[in-house]
Amino acid sequence: MKTITATFASPADEPLTRLAVSALQAESKLRGLQLDIVESSQTTSGEVHLRSNDQDIQTDRPQLIRETGKILDPISPRTQQTNTTIPPRETSAPVTVANKFLIGVTSCPTGIAHTFMAAEALIKGAKAMGYEMKVETRGSVGAKNELTAEDIAKADAVIVAADATVETARFGGKKLLETGTKAAIRDSQGLIKEALALEPSPAQGSGLKQPAKKERTGPYKHLMTGVSHMLPLVVAGGLLIALAFAIGGIYAGDEEGTLGWALMQIGGASAFALFVPVFAGFIAFSIADRPGLTPGLIGGMLASSLGAGFLGGIAAGFLAGYFTRWLNKAIKLPDQLAGLKPVLILPLISSLVVGLAMVYLIGPPVKGLMDGVSAWLNAIQGSSALILGLLLGGMMAFDMGGPINKAAYTFAVGLVATQIYGPMAAVMAAGMVPPLGVALAATLFKNRFSADEQQATKATAVLGIAFITEGAIPYAAADPFRVIPATIAGSATAGAISMAVGSKLMVPHGGIFVLAIPNAITHMLGYLIAIVAGTLVTTTVLFFLKKRRPAANEATA
Repeated sequence: MKTITATFASPADEPLTRLAVSALQAESKLRGLQLDIVESSQTTSGEVHLRSNDQDIQTDRPQLIRETGKILDPISPRTQQTNTTIPPRETSAPVTVANKFLIGVTSCPTGIAHTFMAAEALIKGAKAMGYEMKVETRGSVGAKNELTAEDIAKADAVIVAADATVETARFGGKKLLETGTKAAIRDSQGLIKEALALEPSPAQGSGLKQPAKKERTGPYKHLMTGVSHMLPLVVAGGLLIALAFAIGGIYAGDEEGTLGWALMQIGGASAFALFVPVFAGFIAFSIADRPGLTPGLIGGMLASSLGAGFLGGIAAGFLAGYFTRWLNKAIKLPDQLAGLKPVLILPLISSLVVGLAMVYLIGPPVKGLMDGVSAWLNAIQGSSALILGLLLGGMMAFDMGGPINKAAYTFAVGLVATQIYGPMAAVMAAGMVPPLGVALAATLFKNRFSADEQQATKATAVLGIAFITEGAIPYAAADPFRVIPATIAGSATAGAISMAVGSKLMVPHGGIFVLAIPNAITHMLGYLIAIVAGTLVTTTVLFFLKKRRPAANEATA
């Protein structure tokens, strides 16, 4: 009797794995095959490797479930025919088309705005094209509207619109398009057409193999994955520290046993202590998947303990990720020893190399750099503070949630962990201005905005006071050459005033609502003046830059 060995890279208790094993067992019995099931982490999660004598077939679980008979045909033809024969892909194609069903996943670094805006745009675009679409949102509160195995199996195509790492192995064998959230917001129907035009996993070599996915790599994506996972720690830690100061004053952490001291232990000594390790760990995770997490966390902890701060965490995360990914590909082990790789070999070697590099090579110079930056930021005043505020403020409005915006935000958040709070105040004030400015302009100068833009002003203003800069995106997308210069001018003004008056903000998110917490912001009056001034500048510039709309549109509005 011929034997076939099926090696699964996923746990045996996962639903897709159980379905795939059941399908293999049924087909193997019909073909007179002896089936051996092996679990291994040596291959990419979700892949299945079938081996029989000199024949090797590589596929994935969804395709194996749908096309079990077709996949096993090269190894052994059926010896029995039954009514349960799974039809070949060609006969099922019309059914797939008739489903008119799409699925998607959206995710952004902060998981607050772009995640849900992209999901809404995709669903609307699909509906306009006659398709039903289900979108899984992976936001700041976790995954919502999660896709099931049945959803994936019947979908005509998959669109992953994400700016942070999203696991796509479960979509193997489907038409898969990976892009960013902004592309989905701007042209959802175009993305749907592009996804439907893609080819599913084709036959390759002697067997079936899922094609390599179009990798969405790059430092920005990896950095934003780290930001998305560390942000809740910084927000929670900052709020708890602010509450500690509100209860016990500026020296709340000195008197052991008090409530203020306890809050400082939770927020400062614990949440902030985890900030850099989690940041570095998930940068490495984005690059090397789960094998990168351990060396990334250890490297981040060393960066924190050595005084290298968030810059050291960035260096540790990228080093751990790229080195572990290379090591994982370089080390080849037989199937019998494959289990040692993820639990012993990779974490040991990668943690050792990353740890030694942080202690002897990276940590000391980065610590010196951080000390210099900290001393400069603590000492700046006058024109230097104005220039820094102008720069950070302008960056926040330039692309409203894009790479430049996130670079300024990440810089400010990283400084919060080192007890430098001025840039964070400037960044938040500047980030609130674009939605507030365009909402006020659309309210005051109705003849310069469309009816839809006028109707959206209340929602846009709420997003603005909540520090969700992306609320201004619809206005900027409709008229970028007038709206973006106006928002940059207003945000730069707000950032400059905030830095000039010396405002300091201990909480990296929450907008106007965190001002209710005592001691969360210093120089509150000056800070509010910065926000109001920036909003008025944006509104005024829009008045001069935006053209009056035709009289018919005015009447409609």
